[in-house]
Amino acid sequence: MIIAVFKAGTEMSFVVNNLEIPTDDDGYLLNLADWTPQVAEALAEQEQLVLTQAHWEILNLLRDFYRTYELSPAMRALVKHTAKTLGEEKGRSLYLLQLFPPSPAKIASKIAGLPRPTNCL
Repeated sequence: MIIAVFKAGTEMSFVVNNLEIPTDDDGYLLNLADWTPQVAEALAEQEQLVLTQAHWEILNLLRDFYRTYELSPAMRALVKHTAKTLGEEKGRSLYLLQLFPPSPAKIASKIAGLPRPTNCL
């Protein structure tokens, strides 16, 4: 999926479908409009994840959250919003941790093409 990763200063980039996608040094997209499902797959590959239906459910939830509130939720807000939207069983930190280890809010936001949650280190 990922053709190449380039590093220059504090920015990186990778190529998906012949398009160079710039990221910050931590792998978050510099331009949110660059996100596509193929870019998500490439970002997941960098995190050593294979996206399943369960992953996509959370990624779509995060993208909807961002469209509504214009921010990426930290873990507590992600858990609460997931429980409200998808039910208590999926709105648990353990469930999200199994999908997006080791930090669900950070990793899922990155793969969803969103900025790093503001209060995540």
